[in-house]
Amino acid sequence: MLGCYTDRLSVRPGERFSLFASATHGPCRLEITRIGASDTVVATIDEVAVADQPVPPNVDRDGCGWSQTLELEVGEAWVSGYYDIKLVDAQGAEAHHFVCVKPPRGAPGSRAALILTTNTYHAYNWWGGANAYSNVTGLMSGQTPFDQAMDEAIGVLSTERPFAPLIVAPPADAPRLVNDRKRGFKERPWASDPKWMAAHRASPYDGSAGFLHKWEHAFVAWAEAEGYVLDFFTDYDLEIEPHLLADYASAFFVGHSEYWSGGQRAQVEAFVDGGGKIGILSGNTCFWKVRWENDGKTYVCHKWRGFEAEDVAPEDATHLWSHPAFGQPEAELTGLSFVFAGYHRLGMCVSRGQGGFTIYDDRHWALEGSDLFYGDLLGGDLPLIGYESDGCKFEFGKDGLPKAIPMLGVPSNLEIIGLAPCAFGEDADRGYNPIIPPEKLDVIAEIVSGDSSAEAQASVLRGHAILASFKRGAGEVFNTGTTEWAHGLKARDPFVETITHNVLRRFEVTRRPTS
Repeated sequence: MLGCYTDRLSVRPGERFSLFASATHGPCRLEITRIGASDTVVATIDEVAVADQPVPPNVDRDGCGWSQTLELEVGEAWVSGYYDIKLVDAQGAEAHHFVCVKPPRGAPGSRAALILTTNTYHAYNWWGGANAYSNVTGLMSGQTPFDQAMDEAIGVLSTERPFAPLIVAPPADAPRLVNDRKRGFKERPWASDPKWMAAHRASPYDGSAGFLHKWEHAFVAWAEAEGYVLDFFTDYDLEIEPHLLADYASAFFVGHSEYWSGGQRAQVEAFVDGGGKIGILSGNTCFWKVRWENDGKTYVCHKWRGFEAEDVAPEDATHLWSHPAFGQPEAELTGLSFVFAGYHRLGMCVSRGQGGFTIYDDRHWALEGSDLFYGDLLGGDLPLIGYESDGCKFEFGKDGLPKAIPMLGVPSNLEIIGLAPCAFGEDADRGYNPIIPPEKLDVIAEIVSGDSSAEAQASVLRGHAILASFKRGAGEVFNTGTTEWAHGLKARDPFVETITHNVLRRFEVTRRPTS
């Protein structure tokens, strides 16, 4: 067995952090590398003595409790960013973890903050057994049926354990969570790349979180190659440093930012209301409310069981942000919600979907210089839309353009640029076995319309991904409504690049001259 974790996920230059590791075949070699447009090795240590430490029961909930292997100091010259920690044992096996290096305190290096979606990393992490979704080990071993595995999900998760290998360090050829082609005539539905997943023994949860070779990595590599400078932070930093964004003009969420804590959301809302700008280049954003305990060692995320799993005040419970008990639907901040959109080009969810946005408002500021016009399809060949998307209800005005219907937090001043059909789940009894894990349509229907009838549940299945922006308070929000935006940048799609440049320029992101 080989594994490692740190006592915290974010540090500043000059600060120290602890590494906890276990290896059956030591000693080990440690290598720390900043990952960006290029990879820069900042530290190597040979002959690291690593003990073979036991994995206790309930480690997914209670943590490993390992003895410290060594303490490391962040170099003063370490540039803010994502740093991969690689441990290689005497037989050549590898284990990975990471730290986010923040800028020096009081000395931001950019006008823009990039928030790594580490809450989502924790929710999906199944190292040691279970995650917030299911008993993954039981499911993958074949010993636990799917329904039972889902019932054995845990709502209290420890951060004192390694991450599952394919979450924290998948190979470079890891597939996207989108079907890259349309389903053929009477072809059985599939999701992502089943052959790759089988060959790598991937769980259904490995591709949905993490940095390396996923959304955040793709965005950072593109942005840094284009000369943009970003200061890196984690979700948890927004929770424990309530004024962290005060020095910035904008903040960006470009990964799968599905899980937000109360302190994080409060800070981002205050930032926007005070004049800050938020770039959400993703989908399924701020969907679940979570809570931190035990100085960041315990992550509470009960999902659908939020009001039954523990005896806490309603405002401290964990459930959908759009639940009426909170009175804070996420669309108040993001403009859009997953409950109005869903999946695209995955399983039977719009399996022959267009894969991109049909453009309606071609005079929107984000499209300046993009050569996109009314009725054009943005990103269909990529595809730009897939996996998870956010949207809103809308109707067409007399000018022929879609207008947002203000409900469940969706602002009346939302400016819809483009849209595409999505499905919140797969229709039952249509001749194909479902692939997407079922959502609780009765809960969603009740939240959306106050009606949990079969008819209301069926209506939830039909939605749209929306590309949009709006002004809130003295600030502004731009939302791509799709998790896959960064892959459009990775593909160097000129339309996606032009729109992104427009957003980063308007949101005052620091940029160095490029050669």
